[in-house]
Amino acid sequence: MLDRLSSSQEELHHAELQQDTAAVGGCTRICDCDDRQIVKVTGTLRTVTLRPRAGVPALEAELFDGSAALDVVWLGRRSIAGIEPGRKLIASGRISMSRGRRVLFNPRYELRPLGQE
Repeated sequence: MLDRLSSSQEELHHAELQQDTAAVGGCTRICDCDDRQIVKVTGTLRTVTLRPRAGVPALEAELFDGSAALDVVWLGRRSIAGIEPGRKLIASGRISMSRGRRVLFNPRYELRPLGQE
């Protein structure tokens, strides 16, 4: 209890996200993901931007689970219904490293129901 009182709001939010990750079966914490590993991760989208890659439209989102962040990129897409900041989702695919960051290209994904947020 004393820990919760002395923790910042950000630390409490990170701990809550990590508990949520543990509650979803079969998900790996983002900080534990290695290059070229096939993973299933869950978290909250912090940012969503349209950032073309090599002349092709690409919707890019940052997924954060309380332990680390990764970029989720859908190539050839300008928007996807439901993909917006603050939304929780589960994504799976093969992790790659780009500029020192973890990236999932064109992952399979499942939006978490709004009532569970």
